[in-house]
Amino acid sequence: MSGAEDRGGRRGRGRKLPIAPEHGATEAPEEPAGPTEATAADAAGADEPGADEPEANGLNAEGDAPPEAETELAAPDLSAPDLSVVEVPPWRLIVTLAFAGALAGLAIVLVFGWAEPRIEAHRAAALRAAIQEVLGSPERYETLFVVEDVLTAAIPAGVDSTGLDRIYAGYATDGSRMGFAIAGEQPGYQDIVGLIFGFDAESDELLGMKVLESKETPGLGDKIEKDSGFVSSFRGVVPPIEGVKAGDGSGGEHEVDMITGATISSRTVIEIINKRMESIGPMIEAFTAESREAPAAAELEADAGATDTAVAVEAGG
Repeated sequence: MSGAEDRGGRRGRGRKLPIAPEHGATEAPEEPAGPTEATAADAAGADEPGADEPEANGLNAEGDAPPEAETELAAPDLSAPDLSVVEVPPWRLIVTLAFAGALAGLAIVLVFGWAEPRIEAHRAAALRAAIQEVLGSPERYETLFVVEDVLTAAIPAGVDSTGLDRIYAGYATDGSRMGFAIAGEQPGYQDIVGLIFGFDAESDELLGMKVLESKETPGLGDKIEKDSGFVSSFRGVVPPIEGVKAGDGSGGEHEVDMITGATISSRTVIEIINKRMESIGPMIEAFTAESREAPAAAELEADAGATDTAVAVEAGG
């Protein structure tokens, strides 16, 4: 075999010869030689992580761009606020103030009108209880008014009893007078101290004392109403009263031991009683003397009437 044939044979053995299709078979379409551009891009994109997730590409679930990505943020308004003052007509202010004042005044009047009778009723009840206490539970009592330095139960015509000074006379079941209840007040250590005390004009002794109003220091000055020993020490004492330090007294009928640590409040109580007895004492004495004379005069008048009747009978006989 020659060299050319040998080379040709080798070339023939290196190539594949086309095979003729069998009878009745169709020729298959020829495959593309390589991948297309779209296929290559898809393949490249598939190899990248998160390529199939819309959010990874800045898209929302529908595949659209979010609003902040599409529109630019508005710049903040840094302009100065509007500080202009709206003028209100003066008449409107006047009307508003007048209306508010009228409403407030009406409310005060209504509350006062509702509360005043209840306050007065409470005071009257407290006074009745105090009179009963300092006079030893009388069967009844009557109010005596001071009119021109005279005690009287009957107010003269044309005289207003609102501003008149008054005391109270208590009577037992048999009609005998048990004593007089006298109220008074004056400034104490903190505020006004008001009290009432009973006085027996027959023995010139006090029957008792009760504080009605006090705002003295708690724990010290308020003992003038809470210390039973101090309160009871006024029973049987004879005015004018003398206040002495506890333990320094002689036990005299005019002495009362003052409260240690509350001497000002104790002295206030004593001064109220002494001042009231100084002013009202002579009136009580005159009223008592008049009361004694009235039965005697009535008895004399009755005796005189009986004598006249007897004389007339004898003369007629």
